[in-house]
Amino acid sequence: MPPLPKRRTSKARHRERRSHLALTPPATEPCPRCHALKLSHTVCANCGTYGGEEVIKPEGKKRT
Repeated sequence: MPPLPKRRTSKARHRERRSHLALTPPATEPCPRCHALKLSHTVCANCGTYGGEEVIKPEGKKRT
């Protein structure tokens, strides 16, 4: 039989070892044109610009 721990590991000690596994939110930056938050190095979903140029036309709200 393999060796077994003599005592149960407490929740605090168990979670202490996994403190580096915490998730971090994605890095966002304000768009230079419309100041909406966007992911770095991506087209702004609000105004459709990238690098100061309009790349796509933003979709407006659809009327029903």
